[in-house]
Amino acid sequence: QVQLVESGGGLVQAGGSLRVSCTASGSTFSTYTMGWFRQAPGREREFVAAIRWSTSRTTYVDSVKGRFTISRDNAKKTVYLQMNSLKPEDTAVYYCAAKPERFYTPLLNNYDYWGQGTQVTVSS
Repeated sequence: QVQLVESGGGLVQAGGSLRVSCTASGSTFSTYTMGWFRQAPGREREFVAAIRWSTSRTTYVDSVKGRFTISRDNAKKTVYLQMNSLKPEDTAVYYCAAKPERFYTPLLNNYDYWGQGTQVTVSS
């Protein structure tokens, strides 16, 4: 049973940085795509970033390009989202997601496994 546990959310001022983590268990993840999504109050959940576990190929939504970096640590089975130059509009609950797939399709919203989410609040 795949489990994803996020951590590292919190409150930060605009312009600051925060790193959220997603620790995975229950599989080898070598064929997985790992994604980060976020949902702000009153808005739909949106894709933020993804990484192909085996190749470290990454994909980002335009609004975070140049500010956010997704990475993974094989030994720790952990995926990170480093968030720099944070803006109030980045405030949301951030969710980690995972799906096993043969070909890398990060924007296809068919992720099988989800974490419980971690709150990120950016004050102005």
